[in-house]
Amino acid sequence: MNKYATRVDRTKRVKDARAEAQKEIEEYRQKKEEEFKKFEAEHSSGNKVAEDEANKEAEVQVKEIKEIGKQKGDEVVENLIHAVVDVQPQIPVKLKGKA
Repeated sequence: MNKYATRVDRTKRVKDARAEAQKEIEEYRQKKEEEFKKFEAEHSSGNKVAEDEANKEAEVQVKEIKEIGKQKGDEVVENLIHAVVDVQPQIPVKLKGKA
């Protein structure tokens, strides 16, 4: 064989090796992606349960707040109106010491 044929053969083997390595890398990547998706699916279901429980607790608290609002709402509004209408200005404590 001449030098040119040897070089061409070596170049072809290098290209084939690169192609094979790229194929193995792609297969490995797909395998890891599948493992990650499986892991994510297993662990996200736990998060879903926790999220549902938190939503139920939040709904209970909102109902309690609304109930308290119905019971004390008029009193709170009355106190707010009184605080806005009956203004009693006061000198801040820091300024009282300077005077």
